[in-house]
Amino acid sequence: MNDIDYGTPAVVADRNVTLDIDGIAVTVPAGTSLMRAAVQAGAMIPKLCATDSLEPFGSCRLCLVEIEGRRGYPSSCTTPAEAGMKVRTQSAKLAELRRNVMELYISDHPLDCLTCAANGNCELQTMAGTVGLREVRYGIAGTNHFTDARKDESNPYFTYDPGKCIVCNRCVRACEETQGTFALTISGRGFESRVSAGQSEDFMDSECVSCGACVNACPTATLMEKTVIAKGQGEHSVTTTCAYCGVGCGFKAEMQGSEVVRMVPWKDGRANEGHACVKGRFAWGYATHADRITKPMIRAKISDPWREVSWEEAIAHAASEFRRIQDKHGRNSIGALVSSRCTNEEDYLVQKLVRAAFGNNNVDTCARVCHSPTGYGLKQTLGESAGTQTFKSVEKADVIMVVGANPTDGHPVFASRMKRRLRAGAKLIVLDPREIDLVKSPHIRADHHLKLRPGTNVAVLTALAHVIVTEGLFNERFIAERCEKQAFADWREFVARPANSPEALEADSGVPAAEVRAAARLYATGGNAAIYYGLGVTEHSQGSTAVIAIANLAMATGNVGREGVGVNPLRGQNNVQGSCDMGSFPHELPGYRHVSDTISRELFEHAWNVSIQPEPGLRIPNMFEAALDGSFRALYCQGEDPVQSDPNTQHVQAALAAMECVVVQDLFLNETAKFAHVFLPGSSFLEKDGTFTNAERRISRVRKVMPPLAGKADWEVTMALSNALGYPMHYEHPSQIMDEIARLTPTFAGVSFDKLDRLGSLQWPCNEHSPEGTPTMHVDGFVRGKGRFMITQYVPTDEKVTRKFPLLLTTGRVLSQYNVGAQTRRTENVRFYDEDKLEIHPHDAEERGIREGDWVGIQSRAGDTVLRAKVTTRVQPGVVYTTFHFPESGANVITTDNSDWATNCPEYKVTAVELVRVDQPSEWQLRNAREDRKQKRLLAGAATA
Repeated sequence: MNDIDYGTPAVVADRNVTLDIDGIAVTVPAGTSLMRAAVQAGAMIPKLCATDSLEPFGSCRLCLVEIEGRRGYPSSCTTPAEAGMKVRTQSAKLAELRRNVMELYISDHPLDCLTCAANGNCELQTMAGTVGLREVRYGIAGTNHFTDARKDESNPYFTYDPGKCIVCNRCVRACEETQGTFALTISGRGFESRVSAGQSEDFMDSECVSCGACVNACPTATLMEKTVIAKGQGEHSVTTTCAYCGVGCGFKAEMQGSEVVRMVPWKDGRANEGHACVKGRFAWGYATHADRITKPMIRAKISDPWREVSWEEAIAHAASEFRRIQDKHGRNSIGALVSSRCTNEEDYLVQKLVRAAFGNNNVDTCARVCHSPTGYGLKQTLGESAGTQTFKSVEKADVIMVVGANPTDGHPVFASRMKRRLRAGAKLIVLDPREIDLVKSPHIRADHHLKLRPGTNVAVLTALAHVIVTEGLFNERFIAERCEKQAFADWREFVARPANSPEALEADSGVPAAEVRAAARLYATGGNAAIYYGLGVTEHSQGSTAVIAIANLAMATGNVGREGVGVNPLRGQNNVQGSCDMGSFPHELPGYRHVSDTISRELFEHAWNVSIQPEPGLRIPNMFEAALDGSFRALYCQGEDPVQSDPNTQHVQAALAAMECVVVQDLFLNETAKFAHVFLPGSSFLEKDGTFTNAERRISRVRKVMPPLAGKADWEVTMALSNALGYPMHYEHPSQIMDEIARLTPTFAGVSFDKLDRLGSLQWPCNEHSPEGTPTMHVDGFVRGKGRFMITQYVPTDEKVTRKFPLLLTTGRVLSQYNVGAQTRRTENVRFYDEDKLEIHPHDAEERGIREGDWVGIQSRAGDTVLRAKVTTRVQPGVVYTTFHFPESGANVITTDNSDWATNCPEYKVTAVELVRVDQPSEWQLRNAREDRKQKRLLAGAATA
């Protein structure tokens, strides 16, 4: 439920007014509502329709006040404070009016408080007591005309009971103002008024996205979580951080003992400010799903049944195998993958294990296959491998450019914040091959949609720069003060060449030159301009070049270093930023310091009492290649599933099958676990303490709400493995690991659990120069000193369409599923999306005789698979699109091993394919289904042993 307060008219922050409330002088910013001002005077005015997260509405008439010299009784939530006002919040007349208002509400509301799911947490109940209502004179109290109305239980997570609705409008306003979906309305008039989803549809059939904003706003049991109905109210709560996307929403886990009753978005969470999406709000049941593996298991060969063993035996076996392989094949024959779903502290320990216990730098993370070009491109140009702003910064943007990202599906809570700004008047430019929701949605239209062909990001971004330079739209003063003079001169000469004009590149990109020119002018001259980009930028052969091109645009126009602007990568997983910060790349120590740097290396060598190799280790693709040639023999894989998530699945499977020992640490037996010899049970975010770092560099606490189902948190498992390998690690709590990180990493020097508990969160850098963190980067100067412009020559991808493969496949995500789906597929979210489908334009479908729902065979140079067709104009002719949330779909069976020139980030977004209508799954899918059945038998053997 909402705590105190209260809608407020627009506040004028630079002017204060003083007024009298109940005899107490109160000074507030001009425009502050009387309701909010009264809080400062210690007066709590009754209310039902007002909350602190919605605009003032004034419909419930419960918050009436008296103002000396004025007639009537205005609502305090909609009346702004004025200088010299004398306000009374309590009087006999006000008490009478409030009781009369409440009496009308209760006369049409069932009086089943003792059996109501909201009992003990019901605002209507509380307000009835507050105003002193003791009798109801109208009709028969406790009955109403909707008592027998059908309860809508279609949504898997919450119910709608019209018999309990008081038509306060809070749910409708939350859907509009907070979420921006506009799925709810009030239908009917007077006593016939009721909340309706869509066109009087069930919630499940409407445009509702199940974010829970309406449920959170409801002051009664009209909208109620099914878990609360089944289990009752929580008796205590624990504040923690969501383990899904890179937004990093804060939540209060409401508990009964060690059982979660519901997850409520935390109002003080800086990333989400009390909002949530369907995943974080409701899809947490995977943590206790029956598929969880809670006992360690080992086997000699991947064709053998699993055998359950003790933690001690599993750890000893893994350690002995690693040592045996190193003794036989050399120190560099083993390595590890760090999880972007685990905490900073756990990721730090894994890379420390590799460097200190394995004795090499063979460590990598899933950022390799998503945002490694961000790290490279922003480091080269701006000097720091991370985004420049807070999410809240978008509220001050006048122009928003979204490049290769789909925020409403991938980062929905941030997307809601962005949509609020767009509805308030900000302009929108979208660069995407597909018509994402932001292009056209309720009360939002993109001013420019540059529907480029996959693989041509650099061409379009450079063409935008051409217009800015040749039309003199760049910020000369900013560049002169903040950037390298010669680098800018070289870049200016390059982008001004006729070959880089929108007209010259139109044939390659498919974007009309006039659209490019108009978008460039808007970005350069429209005021504060912010760029937000995603995997549609980085997952290309020129991913790093595109990131550099984005940084060039921001520097050229002076859109860096203040609120409302910046370069903002939308990170995919909950801690992908943190896994990079912790030194999970083979060439970097924590804090992005290269292993070849003697001073940095000696710092860690002294602290860890080991010698660290000065040469970078193997990247993920190098590990797989080395496995196939016989020089890389063992892998410790924590919380990742490269078989499903990495490109060219059959190549990855062959590499893993060639290894002598694969150790998988995860919640479930994933696709990679089919090739594992040791399985170590993982722990969910609900079972551990630590921190996550989101896409805005915000470090937030993760707090344990229940004990680990397998008995150990992930950091304890890594520590035990290190000790078994002979390198001692002794930590009693993750806070001690963070203390070590802070001692050795300048950007984290001021971070501690105590400070995080006190302040709620911190954005790095956090040190003596910025003890409470750095919300906006590069304010007075770039981290590298002067900003560096770099040449972005467009080089067409090697993955080209041909007569045999005439279409381009690109990939993305959907709102209800997450990454490889290991978590969300084990929740009711499958009700919203239960299979990966192939989007195909009607023209391309008609040419091939494909209709909606047909099975479609997709063949590329790497492989083939089969998906069901979705015929839609969201994709352009010549382009097809799919998601990768379900392993049986085999989306990455057909993606190639092309990768970014600088970082080896795979080119997921450009795969040449051909389609044909088919009647059965592909041979790969049939083989995979047989393997699934086999693995279930092997697992069953472990359970019965």
